[in-house]
Amino acid sequence: MNNSVAKTKIVDRIKSGLERRLGPWGVFFKGFLKHPVMVGSIMPSSDITIRKMLEPVKWDECDLFVEYGPGVGTFCRPVLERMKPDATLVVIDLNPDFIDYLGRTIHDNRFYPIHGSAADVQKIISELGHEKADYVLSGLPFSTLPDQLGPKIAKETYEVIRPGGAFLVYQFVKKARDFMTPHFDHIDSGYSFWNILPCHLFWGWKTKRTK
Repeated sequence: MNNSVAKTKIVDRIKSGLERRLGPWGVFFKGFLKHPVMVGSIMPSSDITIRKMLEPVKWDECDLFVEYGPGVGTFCRPVLERMKPDATLVVIDLNPDFIDYLGRTIHDNRFYPIHGSAADVQKIISELGHEKADYVLSGLPFSTLPDQLGPKIAKETYEVIRPGGAFLVYQFVKKARDFMTPHFDHIDSGYSFWNILPCHLFWGWKTKRTK
């Protein structure tokens, strides 16, 4: 066995031990260390932030809910608890560790963890048999995303949401609103103090078409 293979096995054992000891916290922290510019925080969102963020959602009208950057499923479980029995939750993350963890720990036939980019959301949901999403949730750190990725995600998200739906965003800085403003017809804003760190909340609405 060469040195590189031996080192890889040692690292894998350390990662597995971290996950066993710390559970989702270990997976979340490991994901932050691996891809810091794609993970908004080293701490999952608080229960208060989750409730406030999801409060405007009309669950009885929601057939497809999409989440970008689900991490270890902090929002996934509350969303699944609120969704209709025949609705679908699609979560998209570039970090394979998060997607693998979610696939192993959330057992619900309405749940689809996808390894991919939020910029490809239209292609992803189309391949799963959906035309439009009712709501899209994102905790991606828009202020640190690679150049031009933020504007592309905002545009693709607007295109994928049905009229009357919304883009739900939580961020530590207000930068996300700058990306949302050119596309969404109306943006509500809020703030959650009970979070580590306190964060800005945005709900970008796509106006229903009128005849």
